[in-house]
Amino acid sequence: MIKLKNALWLGIGGLALCGCCLYAYQRPWRLFESLEQYDDIPIPADGQDPAEFVFARLMFPSLPYARFEFRGRRNWREGGTSWTEDYPRADRHFVVALRRLSRVNARGLEQPVNPDDVDDIYNWPWLYSGLTGNWDLTDEQAAKIREYLLRGGFFYADDFWGPDEWRGFEAGMKKIFPNRDIVELTNEEALFHIVYDLDDRYQILGEWGLRRGPRDGGITPQWRGIRDDKGRLMVAITANSDIGDSWEFADLPAYPERFSALGIRIGVNYVLYSMTH
Repeated sequence: MIKLKNALWLGIGGLALCGCCLYAYQRPWRLFESLEQYDDIPIPADGQDPAEFVFARLMFPSLPYARFEFRGRRNWREGGTSWTEDYPRADRHFVVALRRLSRVNARGLEQPVNPDDVDDIYNWPWLYSGLTGNWDLTDEQAAKIREYLLRGGFFYADDFWGPDEWRGFEAGMKKIFPNRDIVELTNEEALFHIVYDLDDRYQILGEWGLRRGPRDGGITPQWRGIRDDKGRLMVAITANSDIGDSWEFADLPAYPERFSALGIRIGVNYVLYSMTH
């Protein structure tokens, strides 16, 4: 009996040590400059407490001609480029909503993830990014993201508009998965029913679009994805909609409530899908 107890405690100790090691190998949280140059977003007191879910945002290099860049003065590794669109305000607002609308124990602070940081990407099962019509992945970064997704990771690509930005997104995705098709998602998709029933989806405009409408011909919202060999969605795509803005401006009285209401529910569904599939 004594030997059995000792073995049990050794096993528990080993698991705890393994968990500590995994946590130790995660890159520490760091705040980058936002494309929108926010300087008034409070850091939550429990922002770095360990949690079961972390909102991780994919960092990526931008195309040389990408719009919305601090041209000539910013390295993407230091922020202020396309991957920081809506960051960190959208990320933190969404985490607050996720905590209220589900039982997910979510960390208060987002986690920017650089695919060049050795194996750090594998520590974060959820990745989000906007403006992926502007990305310019290296072959090495594409291979790392491909391996991440095939291991069970989930990537949500949002907020790119019109045929030109679609071509930019598709070129990067073809680097990641040369032989996998991007498919249309129908209302029967589990992604749209795992928490909320989202049959009645509609285009979500960004705050920028309230006065002038959709950008660059992006009139029709697209709900698309990429599956693994077992049918699991590895990549979810919302082109011609700005879900990030629906989180970012959820507290702005002038921003339509119906956009934030749908955008937050989409995010909750996608997170719960990523954690259960």
